[in-house]
Amino acid sequence: MLMQTHEARLAALREELKRRDLTGFVVPISDEHMSEYVGDYAQRLAWLTGFGGSAGFAAVTLDHAAIFVDGRYTVQVRDQVDEDLFDYRSVPGDSLGDWLKEVCQDGARIGYDPWLHTWNWVEKLENAVEASGIALVPTDGNPIDAVWSDRPSPSPAEAIVQPDDHAGISSAKKRADVADWLADEGLDAVVVPALDSVAWLLNIRGCDVSHTPVAHSYVIAHGDGSAELFIAPGKVTPEVAQHLGNAVSVRPRDEFEAALGELAGKIVSVDPDFGVAAIAQGLRVGGATFRFRQDPTILAKAIKNEAEIQGHRDAQARDGAAVSRFLRWIEENAPSGEIDELAAATKLEGFRREHGDLRDTSFDTISAAAGHAALPHYKVDEDSNIPIPAGSIYLVDSGGQYPAGTTDITRTVWIDTPGGSDPTTEMKDRFTRVLKGHIQIDRAVFPQGTCGGQIDALARQYLWEAGVDYAHGTGHGVGSFLGVHEGPQRIAKPGGGQAGTAQELHAGMICSNEPGYYKPGEFGIRIENLVLIAQKDIEGAEGTYLGFETLTFVPLDRRLIDKSLLTQTEIEWVDAYHRQVREILAPQLDGEDRAWVERETKPL
Repeated sequence: MLMQTHEARLAALREELKRRDLTGFVVPISDEHMSEYVGDYAQRLAWLTGFGGSAGFAAVTLDHAAIFVDGRYTVQVRDQVDEDLFDYRSVPGDSLGDWLKEVCQDGARIGYDPWLHTWNWVEKLENAVEASGIALVPTDGNPIDAVWSDRPSPSPAEAIVQPDDHAGISSAKKRADVADWLADEGLDAVVVPALDSVAWLLNIRGCDVSHTPVAHSYVIAHGDGSAELFIAPGKVTPEVAQHLGNAVSVRPRDEFEAALGELAGKIVSVDPDFGVAAIAQGLRVGGATFRFRQDPTILAKAIKNEAEIQGHRDAQARDGAAVSRFLRWIEENAPSGEIDELAAATKLEGFRREHGDLRDTSFDTISAAAGHAALPHYKVDEDSNIPIPAGSIYLVDSGGQYPAGTTDITRTVWIDTPGGSDPTTEMKDRFTRVLKGHIQIDRAVFPQGTCGGQIDALARQYLWEAGVDYAHGTGHGVGSFLGVHEGPQRIAKPGGGQAGTAQELHAGMICSNEPGYYKPGEFGIRIENLVLIAQKDIEGAEGTYLGFETLTFVPLDRRLIDKSLLTQTEIEWVDAYHRQVREILAPQLDGEDRAWVERETKPL
C-alpha cells in the first residue's frame, strides 16, 4: 500500500535506518551528476518532506529531523513542510555539522549516499563532527529508495544529435582539445560527470531532465582523443551511434562504476564540484590516482563559438516576438482581474510554441503578481496561485529551450485598472533605479582579466544610494541549448560563498544582466536581458578591453520609468534599445501585435 503522508514516509525511513544500523541520514536535492535540475526519480527531498524548492537538504536521525534552506525559501519551506516533523534551519547561519553535534551522541553513525555528495562535502562534514564521535557512513544504495515504493524510473527517452551547424565545433575536435589538456596536465584520463558537459563534448542532447536537454550518462575521455560513453543502451539510436563514430565506445550506464576500476595505475582527473564522492572512492579502490581539476569542458563550453553566438541571436529574436505578444495580451486582459498566475504562465508558453522550434521551457516560469513578485524564486502552483490584481505590479521571469539556443528574460509590468491608474512614486523610483543599474552593466567596459565580482556593484549603485539592495546575484552564465544556469562565470558580490565571482570573464561568454528590487509583501522588480561578452575596439587602448552586446530584445514598460531620474545618456540608451527591439521584432509580427511593439518602442 502506498504511504500517503509525510509522517508515514519519515517513519518508514527511520525503520530502514534501524535495519541498516544507522543513526541518521542526509537527504539532498541532487542526482549522480550534481545537476541543478534533477529527474523525478531523484526528487527524494520532495518525496520525504513536501518541499518543492530547488536548493536545500534535510537531515534525519532516529529522534530528530531538520530541513535546511537559504533565505530564498524561508516562506516556502514553512508553507510546504510540516513543522511537527521537521525543524526549520537557515543556511549558511545554521550548519549541518553543528546540528548533528547538537542532536547526536558519541558513536552515532550518519549515513550519506556517496552518489549524491562531493568528496569535498564529505571531508568538510567529517572534519566538523569527528571530534564529537560521530561517524559518516557511505550507504550501499539509498535508504529512501528502499521505502519509496512508487518511485519513478529514470527517463527512457532517446538521445538526439546536436548537429554541427548548431554546435559549431565537431565532437572529434572537442575530444582532441581535451586530449591536449590531459597531456599538458600530465593526466591519462578525465571523468566527465556533469550532464551538460557530456552533452557538449559529444554534441548530443536528450530529454531526461525537465528544462535541460540532456541524457543521463557519463563519459571517460582518454589521452588519445577516444572516449567511453556510459548510457542506457535504449537511448542510443542508429543516428546517434553513427554520429558518435568509432572513437567513442558506448557502454551500458550501469557499467560505469566497474569501469572506474579499469583505470588502475592511471592518473585520472575528477571535477571537485560535479564529481560525486563515489567516483573518487571508486578510482581509489580500483588502483587509480585521482586529481581534482576543473572539468576541461566547463570553460570551453562557456566561451561560445560563432555558430553558437548566431544561434543565440536567432533564438532570442524568435523568443522576443513571443514574449512581446504575451506582454500585449497581459496588458489588455489582466486588468479584468480574471487572469491568474498559472493561466498567464500557460499563455506565455503557448505564444512560444506558436513561434516554432520550442523544445521545452528553460525553467519553471516565475509568474508573480503583487506580493508574490517580492519572492525572487517564487514558483506558482495550484496552492499558491492567485488572480493578478488590477493596479499592481506583475513580474514574469521565463525562458525557452530552442535547438539554436537557450533564453532567459524577465520583464516587470504595470497592470492597469479598468478605469486607469498609475504606479506609485515608490514603484517608479525603484524600477528606474533597477533600470539605471541594468544600463550600467550593459554599457560597462573593462580590461581583460576582470571577473564578475568586480563589476557587480555597477548594477547596485543607484539602489544603494536609496538605502536598498537585492539579495541575489546580478548575472549567471547561460548554455547553448543546455543549462539556463551555466558556469563558471557569475556576476555577483564577491565572497560569501558566491561561486564563480572570481572567474575571469572572456569574450564569447553569455551572461544574464538582472538587477532587481523586492519589497516584501507588496511588489518586486527585476529587469533581465542576456548579454554577450565581446571585445571592444577602442582607439589607443593599452591592452584588450571587453564589454557587453545585448542579445534580448523585448520592450521595457515605460509606465514604470521615471524619466526625471535618468541622465541624457541613459535616455539615449533606452531609446536606442527600443529602436533595436522594433527593428528585430516588427518584421516577425503583424496587426495589433506589431502596432503594440511600435507604440511601446517610441522614444521616451
